[in-house]
Amino acid sequence: MEENALGHLRKFVAPEYVFGCGARQLVGRYARNLGARRVLVVTDEGLIATGWADEICRLLTEEGLEYTRFSEITPNPKDHEVAAGVEVYRKEDCNAIVALGGGSPMDCAKGIGILSTNEGSIYDFEGVDQVSVPCPPLIFIPSTAGTAADISQFAIVTHAAEKYKMAIISKAVVPDVSLTDPEVTLTMDCELTACTGLDALTHAIEALVSNANSPITDLHALDAIRLISAHLLPVLNKLDDMEHRTGMMLASLQAGLAFSNASLGAVHAMAHSLGGLKDLPHGECNAILLPYVVDFNFEMAREGYEKMGAALGLDLVGQAPAQRRETIVGALLRLQKEAGIDGGLTRLGVTPDDIAELARRATQDACLVTNPRPAEQHDLEAIYERAA
Repeated sequence: MEENALGHLRKFVAPEYVFGCGARQLVGRYARNLGARRVLVVTDEGLIATGWADEICRLLTEEGLEYTRFSEITPNPKDHEVAAGVEVYRKEDCNAIVALGGGSPMDCAKGIGILSTNEGSIYDFEGVDQVSVPCPPLIFIPSTAGTAADISQFAIVTHAAEKYKMAIISKAVVPDVSLTDPEVTLTMDCELTACTGLDALTHAIEALVSNANSPITDLHALDAIRLISAHLLPVLNKLDDMEHRTGMMLASLQAGLAFSNASLGAVHAMAHSLGGLKDLPHGECNAILLPYVVDFNFEMAREGYEKMGAALGLDLVGQAPAQRRETIVGALLRLQKEAGIDGGLTRLGVTPDDIAELARRATQDACLVTNPRPAEQHDLEAIYERAA
């Protein structure tokens, strides 16, 4: 990362996005302008219970559009859930997709979009730039401030039989528009707010030290870190505070723009392995792993991590490199604990017998390619053991 020059070639891909309170209310207008006739609304039962899904469907109806709702989605969306969604999309003769939710509905919607226009199964599109035919119009409304699937080139789908997460990375899965509305996050509870917020922090930090970063992605990553430092703990103390909700939603957006273009690193490779094998919450896994991966990577990405520390508000002036490392790692551990994530992977059901297989799977994850320090299986095993 530190050898990156201003002149290195980098591309930057982003959707159109509308940010601010009430952005969701534009969903009907955008769907009509994109040529929608009948919309598949992809969401989950939790969002239906909050009333947000009913509002989105009403807004579509008010624009004269028909819709069908698909909500058979679980956390860490599965291949068979994508297949079920495609069946509904085709049976109901839909020609556009609106996704309302966190990472699971949005990733599932991307998978449905891929299979609605491309032949084959979802497994055929794993990897980088494997989607040849564009998806139908995709309009995403994120309900959490963390995953940023609404603006990213990533779709993560669990291979249920093999118990691993497939990473599909393609600009074909970047939505046409994200209606990024902080009001939709008001129905998140404290735990979900914390986990998704720390997921956004992980996105920003991993993008900042990625070996595919650029001056453009660094701007977004550092702003995301500053916003999370200012708003995460305060919003956990006052969940209905719109200033802090807005700050966290903006942080998620900024972090998403960074990681979608700079990619990620070992934290996500290892979290994907955990989510696939053990079906664990993605944001919480990231939060637990992050300090230990930073410690592992530190000497290979010291400048980036020190910028991150400054963005978190840490005073590193006058400290020797070893002290700075200790200060930064310690601050991440404290933030994790103050956000309510207290305890390691053992608490989530990970056993010593799982570690070798988790590490083996993580070595095969695409995110590991852009980690600033090369990591072998034994390295990842050691990190899992420290995080246990």
